[in-house]
Amino acid sequence: MRFAPTRIPDVVVEEPEVFEDDRGFFMETWHRDAFEAAGIDAQFVQDNYSRSSRATLRGMHYQVQQPQGKLIRVVVGEAFDVAVDLRRSSPSFGQWVGATLSAANRRSIWIPPGFAHGYVVTGDSAEMIYRCTDYYAPQHERTLLWNDQDVAIEWPLDDIKQPILSTKDAGGSLLKDAEVYA
Repeated sequence: MRFAPTRIPDVVVEEPEVFEDDRGFFMETWHRDAFEAAGIDAQFVQDNYSRSSRATLRGMHYQVQQPQGKLIRVVVGEAFDVAVDLRRSSPSFGQWVGATLSAANRRSIWIPPGFAHGYVVTGDSAEMIYRCTDYYAPQHERTLLWNDQDVAIEWPLDDIKQPILSTKDAGGSLLKDAEVYA
């Protein structure tokens, strides 16, 4: 496994070592010691699996209590995955990083607690697996507006006229009005 910090060093892209032959492939997707050696000490309590169609944009979600760290991988298709730092005390508060995750590149991204998370499906569809460090708590969930100009996420929407949004995601809060972390 190789770990590459992003421009927000707490968000890390992991590239697995893949063993392929004419039968298929094998790779480790989680190895506690390797992740700990890379500075990621995560205890997972919940796994989620989602499928979304092309141009679906989900996010930017976070929980103000029971914040979740997430290890995210695309197992079918392709998506552009984004994290926004919502830790007011962080030097990167309000900044974002993104990475293309796909079944082809087999990368995963580690997003620690304290970040909003979202993605847009850039392939025909995407099936994603999330490993979470805390349980989903809908009463604590918040949504940061996906297109807040103060955050200025550069979504790869060139050939997508309008992303497909839920009502909740279309009505997210601006960063200046959002409930954030200390």
